[in-house]
Amino acid sequence: MDKSTKNEPFVSVLTPVYNGADYIEECIQSVLKQTYTNWEYVIINNQSTDNSLEIIEKYAAQDDRIRIHNNEKFLSVVDNHNHAFSQMSPESKYCKVVHTDDWLFPECIAQMVELNEQYPSVGIVSSYRLDGIGDRTYVELDGLPYPSNFNSGKEIARKYLLHGTSYFGSPSSILMRSDLIRNREKVYEDSHMASDTGACLDLLQDSDFGFVHQVLTFQRVHENSVTNTKVIEDHSFIHAVLFSQLKHGPIFLSEEEHRQRLDFKLNLFYILLARNFITTRSIVEFKKQKRILDKLGFEFNAGCFAKNFVREILLQTVRGLRLEPKK
Repeated sequence: MDKSTKNEPFVSVLTPVYNGADYIEECIQSVLKQTYTNWEYVIINNQSTDNSLEIIEKYAAQDDRIRIHNNEKFLSVVDNHNHAFSQMSPESKYCKVVHTDDWLFPECIAQMVELNEQYPSVGIVSSYRLDGIGDRTYVELDGLPYPSNFNSGKEIARKYLLHGTSYFGSPSSILMRSDLIRNREKVYEDSHMASDTGACLDLLQDSDFGFVHQVLTFQRVHENSVTNTKVIEDHSFIHAVLFSQLKHGPIFLSEEEHRQRLDFKLNLFYILLARNFITTRSIVEFKKQKRILDKLGFEFNAGCFAKNFVREILLQTVRGLRLEPKK
């Protein structure tokens, strides 16, 4: 295959799949409909037990740019994503993940590559994203002033660590420089599920951030999503927030900024811990969540937990009184 078609940089598109038969066809078709043509599409089948492989093979037989990689053994969600990056071509200049549940608008790869070619120091390119929940759709990842196509990687990282403002979205939302991926033993941290934001912060240590002010990707949000379900079960969002603060705060923030934000996020953890315990009344679940602190090297603060436990009880009592019908 000629990797210099129309002088377009070569792009590796990656889709990790496990039992994605309900949506994989729409995902594949969106890649085939790209106006950009110089790409390979590697679909990593993680021992699917539905007819995902049959669907993928049908399309691979029609377009030789599609390559199937069948995992020899079943991998966890994070391990499979890291394994997917190892399958991209050594000749690719850019890498684009598309989750099975998601799809790309036709101009996506062309617009993202064009912007990255204009600003070579950019390591991540994002754009507006259309989210779909049932019959509802809405645009996300807005907030950067137009036409801010080029943004300092340090400033984007600071906005996230200081204010929780993320322009990364999900892995399907971004294009990444392949050389930055190859320099890393693993892209996603495997101690928790919601590690894609942390991966972006890692890349922004060595690069800048690009943004296309168009809707270029679609994310489907549904209750059966493996990633979403696992994240909820493992309370990985707060785990990821604390992990990123510990790892990246000292890099992008001043010592005082880092201390204040770490204190704030730790208190948020205890609020959620108290709230979940009141809701579930489960000691097993409580200990499971508490282990997050152990993994991150924090001692359990009984006083902070007790304070937030009482606070949550009072808040729920007040809410209950407000909802009581007047006699």
